[in-house]
Amino acid sequence: MKNTLIIGATPNPARYAYRAAQMLKSKGHSIVNVGIKNGEVAGVAIEKPEEIHHDIDTVTMYIGPALQSDYFDYLLKTKPRRVVFNPGTENDKLEGFLNENGIETLNACTLVLLATGQY
Repeated sequence: MKNTLIIGATPNPARYAYRAAQMLKSKGHSIVNVGIKNGEVAGVAIEKPEEIHHDIDTVTMYIGPALQSDYFDYLLKTKPRRVVFNPGTENDKLEGFLNENGIETLNACTLVLLATGQY
Protein backbone atom coordinates (compact mmCIF):
# COMPACT_ATOMS: atom_id res chain seq x y z
CA MET A 1 0.00 0.00 0.00
CA LYS A 2 1.19 3.48 -0.82
CA ASN A 3 1.37 6.33 1.69
CA THR A 4 -0.24 9.17 -0.27
CA LEU A 5 -0.19 12.90 0.36
CA ILE A 6 -3.16 14.78 -1.11
CA ILE A 7 -2.43 18.43 -1.96
CA GLY A 8 -5.68 20.36 -2.15
CA ALA A 9 -7.55 18.21 0.36
CA THR A 10 -11.02 19.49 1.17
CA PRO A 11 -13.95 18.41 3.34
CA ASN A 12 -16.30 19.19 0.42
CA PRO A 13 -17.73 15.84 -0.79
CA ALA A 14 -18.41 17.29 -4.26
CA ARG A 15 -14.67 17.74 -4.95
CA TYR A 16 -12.44 15.13 -6.57
CA ALA A 17 -9.80 15.50 -3.84
CA TYR A 18 -12.41 14.39 -1.31
CA ARG A 19 -13.41 11.43 -3.46
CA ALA A 20 -9.76 10.46 -3.91
CA ALA A 21 -9.15 10.51 -0.15
CA GLN A 22 -12.16 8.27 0.43
CA MET A 23 -11.17 5.85 -2.32
CA LEU A 24 -7.51 5.71 -1.26
CA LYS A 25 -8.56 4.80 2.29
CA SER A 26 -11.12 2.25 1.09
CA LYS A 27 -8.37 0.55 -0.96
CA GLY A 28 -6.11 0.35 2.12
CA HIS A 29 -3.74 3.23 1.40
CA SER A 30 -2.73 5.59 4.19
CA ILE A 31 -3.22 9.29 3.46
CA VAL A 32 -1.97 12.69 4.55
CA ASN A 33 -4.39 15.53 3.76
CA VAL A 34 -2.78 18.89 2.99
CA GLY A 35 -4.75 21.98 2.12
CA ILE A 36 -6.00 25.39 3.13
CA LYS A 37 -9.42 24.21 4.34
CA ASN A 38 -10.06 23.15 7.92
CA GLY A 39 -11.63 19.83 8.74
CA GLU A 40 -10.99 16.22 7.95
CA VAL A 41 -11.46 13.77 5.13
CA ALA A 42 -11.72 10.00 5.46
CA GLY A 43 -11.01 10.33 9.18
CA VAL A 44 -7.74 12.22 8.64
CA ALA A 45 -7.34 15.90 9.58
CA ILE A 46 -6.40 18.40 6.89
CA GLU A 47 -3.08 20.01 7.73
CA LYS A 48 -1.29 23.04 6.37
CA PRO A 49 1.83 22.43 4.21
CA GLU A 50 4.20 22.98 7.10
CA GLU A 51 5.14 19.54 8.42
CA ILE A 52 7.44 17.64 6.09
CA HIS A 53 6.56 13.97 5.71
CA HIS A 54 9.44 11.72 4.68
CA ASP A 55 7.53 8.48 4.16
CA ILE A 56 5.40 9.51 1.18
CA ASP A 57 5.28 7.29 -1.89
CA THR A 58 2.85 9.38 -3.94
CA VAL A 59 1.64 12.96 -3.92
CA THR A 60 -1.63 13.49 -5.75
CA MET A 61 -2.18 17.07 -6.89
CA TYR A 62 -5.59 18.74 -6.72
CA ILE A 63 -4.64 22.42 -7.01
CA GLY A 64 -4.10 24.30 -10.24
CA PRO A 65 -0.77 25.58 -11.56
CA ALA A 66 -1.41 29.12 -10.28
CA LEU A 67 -1.29 27.85 -6.67
CA GLN A 68 1.47 25.28 -7.07
CA SER A 69 4.44 27.67 -6.88
CA ASP A 70 4.08 27.71 -3.09
CA TYR A 71 4.64 23.94 -3.05
CA PHE A 72 7.92 23.55 -4.99
CA ASP A 73 10.14 23.49 -1.88
CA TYR A 74 7.59 21.51 0.12
CA LEU A 75 7.56 18.78 -2.52
CA LEU A 76 11.34 18.73 -2.79
CA LYS A 77 11.71 18.38 0.99
CA THR A 78 8.99 15.70 1.13
CA LYS A 79 10.81 13.77 -1.62
CA PRO A 80 7.99 11.48 -2.75
CA ARG A 81 8.65 8.73 -5.28
CA ARG A 82 6.11 10.28 -7.65
CA VAL A 83 3.64 13.11 -8.11
CA VAL A 84 0.34 12.51 -9.92
CA PHE A 85 -0.98 15.57 -11.74
CA ASN A 86 -4.74 15.09 -11.97
CA PRO A 87 -6.64 16.68 -14.88
CA GLY A 88 -6.41 20.48 -14.68
CA THR A 89 -3.31 20.45 -12.48
CA GLU A 90 -0.70 19.76 -15.17
CA ASN A 91 2.32 22.08 -14.87
CA ASP A 92 5.33 21.68 -17.18
CA LYS A 93 7.53 23.88 -14.99
CA LEU A 94 6.82 21.92 -11.80
CA GLU A 95 7.06 18.60 -13.62
CA GLY A 96 10.49 19.55 -14.99
CA PHE A 97 11.65 20.70 -11.55
CA LEU A 98 10.52 17.43 -9.95
CA ASN A 99 12.07 15.27 -12.68
CA GLU A 100 15.39 17.13 -12.34
CA ASN A 101 15.30 16.24 -8.65
CA GLY A 102 14.64 12.55 -9.20
CA ILE A 103 10.89 12.58 -8.59
CA GLU A 104 8.72 10.77 -11.13
CA THR A 105 5.69 12.63 -12.51
CA LEU A 106 2.53 11.27 -14.05
CA ASN A 107 -0.33 13.09 -15.76
CA ALA A 108 -3.28 10.90 -14.80
CA CYS A 109 -6.43 10.71 -12.72
CA THR A 110 -5.92 9.16 -9.30
CA LEU A 111 -9.54 7.97 -9.23
CA VAL A 112 -9.11 6.14 -12.55
CA LEU A 113 -5.77 4.66 -11.49
CA LEU A 114 -7.37 3.33 -8.32
CA ALA A 115 -10.50 2.03 -10.08
CA THR A 116 -8.48 0.16 -12.69
CA GLY A 117 -5.87 -1.28 -10.31
CA GLN A 118 -3.04 0.77 -11.81
CA TYR A 119 -2.31 2.93 -8.76
